[in-house]
Amino acid sequence: MGVLILAAVIATLCYALGCWLWPFGACRKCSGTGTRRSPFGRAFGLCRRCHGDGRRLRVGRRIINSLREMHGKGTR
Repeated sequence: MGVLILAAVIATLCYALGCWLWPFGACRKCSGTGTRRSPFGRAFGLCRRCHGDGRRLRVGRRIINSLREMHGKGTR
């Protein structure tokens, strides 16, 4: 049981470190291209989810940003 908890803590810390080093991931809607193809032909447009950027902010990074913002508001 203790090994399982230790493994979960290590995995969480590794994920948090990854979110700190690489805050963006590829958009899942457009696979990181920033464009979406039309279902009826060759036309394409910008991805609505990432606004054509092809990147999205990872969930862990959103949590880190909200904690930093909360800390900043609390210490002012």
